[in-house]
Parts: sequence; C-alpha cells; structure tokens
Amino acid sequence: MRNLVIVILLIICLGLVSALIYSQFFQQRNQSPTVENSQGEVGLSKEEVVDLAMKYINETLLQSQAEAKRSGDIEEEGGLYKFQIEIEGQKFFTYVTKDGKLFFPQAFNLIENPGGEKTTAKNCDEVLKEDKPLLEAYVVSYCPYGLQMQRILSEIVKEIPQLKDYIKIRYLGAITDEKITSMHGEEEAKENLTQICLRQEQADKFFSYLSCFIKDGNRENCLTAANIDKEKLCSCENDKNKGLKYAEEDFDLAGTHKVTGSPTLFLNQSQISEFNFGGRTAEAVKKLLCCGFKSIPEQCAKTLSEKQAASGFSPAYSEGTTGSGSCE
Repeated sequence: MRNLVIVILLIICLGLVSALIYSQFFQQRNQSPTVENSQGEVGLSKEEVVDLAMKYINETLLQSQAEAKRSGDIEEEGGLYKFQIEIEGQKFFTYVTKDGKLFFPQAFNLIENPGGEKTTAKNCDEVLKEDKPLLEAYVVSYCPYGLQMQRILSEIVKEIPQLKDYIKIRYLGAITDEKITSMHGEEEAKENLTQICLRQEQADKFFSYLSCFIKDGNRENCLTAANIDKEKLCSCENDKNKGLKYAEEDFDLAGTHKVTGSPTLFLNQSQISEFNFGGRTAEAVKKLLCCGFKSIPEQCAKTLSEKQAASGFSPAYSEGTTGSGSCE
C-alpha cells in the first residue's frame, strides 16, 4: 500500500507541477549552456535535461521517502524527451521538454492509433462487431498474469470448443542476433518459442499442451501428455524461417499496437479490457469475445465460471484470492 500511495502522490505532483528547473539548474551551475542539442542549437544535452528532472523528482517531490531510478534509454517523442522511471517496483514513462523547463507524467496521443483503438468499450453494445471476430491475447509464458489469462482461455476452449478458432494467443518479446529474448529471461524466451511453434504447426494440440503447462510448468511432461510431435517441434524451434519468423510476426504486431504488458487483449483489432466485463474470469472473457460477433452464436449462452482465475502456475482453475496485475 505504501508503494502505491507514493506512486500516486508522485503522479499527482507531476501532473500539477510546471517546474522552472531550467533556471534553477543554471543558478546552481552559475554558467551558460554550451552543449548543442540534436538540431545543432545551443542548449542542454538530453542526458543533462533528464538528470535534472530526476534530481527534481527525488529531492523535491519524494524527499527521501523513496528513490526514483531511471530505466532504459532516453527517446525523443513529439518534441519531448521520453524516459522511464521506477519507484519501488512501479514503472511508468515521463516526459520533459528539451529546454528542461517543464516535465509531465504522461503524454496522450490525440491522433487515432494506427495499430487499433485503445480501450473504449465499456459494454457489449460498444464492442466492434465482425462476422468472424478474433480475440488476441498478448502474453509471456512465465508471467503470473499471462498464465492467468492462458488459464482462462484454456477453460473457454475446454467448455466451448467451438470458440477456439476465434482465439489467438500471441507473445511479447524481441529478436536479437537471431535469438528470441523475453522480459523474464532465457527460460521464458525458449518457452515462448515452443508455444509459438505449437500454435502454428500443431494447432490441434496447442491448448492440450497449454492446459498442462499452466499447472506446474513441466514442459517435458506436457509435451508427452499432449502427444506433441517432438521432432517437428524441434525443427520449428531451430529453423529461423519457421520459429523465428512466426515469433517476429507476433513481436511486430505487439510493436504496432504498442503492447507492453502481459496480458493485453485485443478484440477485432481494438484493445479491450476484461475488467469492463467482469474481470479475470472465464465467463467475463467469454462474454467479451461473444460481444464481438455480429450474430452471437448459441454456444455463447453457456455460462462459465465466474470465479477469478488463479495467477501463476496452479493445478486448479481458481484458488480463491488471485492477482490481477500485468507483467511489463
């Protein structure tokens, strides 16, 4: 709770403050700027500007109650410097003007996102309809909340097999030197590739494998239990024209949609929140998917579990109290 309060207070402060830190900086340094920026104009370098903003956050806003740390590179976006900060495990992006005068906790894109609209649908009537809807869930295989969503989708497929063709699980990651990387390390990256290959080349066994893997993460046992063709799987994982190509499609789409968290849902190319339909339950996500049909099939009338699905590896669908966050 303390962490959350600190982050909320910081965001509020950042939203209200228009700090003239540029002038404060030069009062402290007592000298004129001589560094050229990317346009060749005399002024602060981007590192100096961001360092100045970080100093203001820590010394003026947080005042030793917590420490903000910069995470990742500094980017230029919309005429601003964009950088990520982390406070006691909580991460978010913030922005600062290139002259160092103003900074902001968040920037809002007023132009329609070419990768699909952001979450807007609050009920079934507002959902974009298609004859053949597609619910895409972006996850990583070792994220507790990604596993939670995979558990929900596996439950839907088990109870209403007719909906399987309208569900696609996609994966987050990157490819570096012809090798997949993932947010939780090499083991997760390898498992992401396994699941991608099964989805693409042994689709009829994909959910059988997945429903086993989400219980305890025992890959080898689940490959056997789902009767996976291991030779075919190995070929896919080691052929850059197969596994890497399939993965690259997922990663490129995630980049287009600006997906950063596991899980993130898209229905008919529009980002949508399961929490507007009841949360992380099989019934809520089934309802969400069925709202995407122009003509809702009769199978959607079946009521599924309204219990919140267990997060992380779990032999049971639900274990009472569960998390509802995301991995970023």
